Amino acid sequence: MTALSPETAGVARQIDHTLLTPEATAADVTALIIEAIRLGTYSVCVSPSMLPLTIPADADLKVAAVCGFPSGKHHSVIKAAEAALAIEQGADEIDMVIDIGAAEAGRFGDVQADIAAVRASIPAPKVLKVIIESAALTDAEIIAVCQAAVAAGADFVKTSTGFHPAGGATVHAVRLMKRTVGDRAQVKASGGVRSYDEALVMLDAGATRLGVSGSAALLSGATPPVLTGAY
Repeated sequence: MTALSPETAGVARQIDHTLLTPEATAADVTALIIEAIRLGTYSVCVSPSMLPLTIPADADLKVAAVCGFPSGKHHSVIKAAEAALAIEQGADEIDMVIDIGAAEAGRFGDVQADIAAVRASIPAPKVLKVIIESAALTDAEIIAVCQAAVAAGADFVKTSTGFHPAGGATVHAVRLMKRTVGDRAQVKASGGVRSYDEALVMLDAGATRLGVSGSAALLSGATPPVLTGAY
């Protein structure tokens, strides 16, 4: 891959270079880190069982880990413990999944309490991103969940796990999420962001972070094939 243009390098700095497939190995994660450093992405995002990671001391690379992933149906106590352990093992950021069923049932107080439990286990300046699985929710539910996330102290609201059959990020969802949180939180678009043009559209819609597994292909202008369970 040739050197990135300043514009493309700027997009790279908004990417969480992601590997969350169940079959990922330690060697795969090492390759992910090497590629992330080469591309200049903001972070790598991995499953918590892959921590701790070995990051070169001179690398400008953050570490994110998921929590309650991918179903969100874990007890809040377990999510909080999982997040705290990930931070103890070197994570800078946590991407937690809400209880989607609670949101669909209108139990937004429970959603807020779930997020607050994780927030309490990883005090600022550690970053908390809240995955709302936007494709599975109505607009009214998206708004209510985003409001709950902000009230609970989240730093980001995030569209998708990339594993839900309802789909991943959409421009409509990103715009709605950004309009709801304003400047009280940021928006991460993830799930199905596979091309450079799609990345630009998501950023234009209000996202400030992107979850991407095929970062090299995206930044080179290519579109990788769609894989089952791809982030």
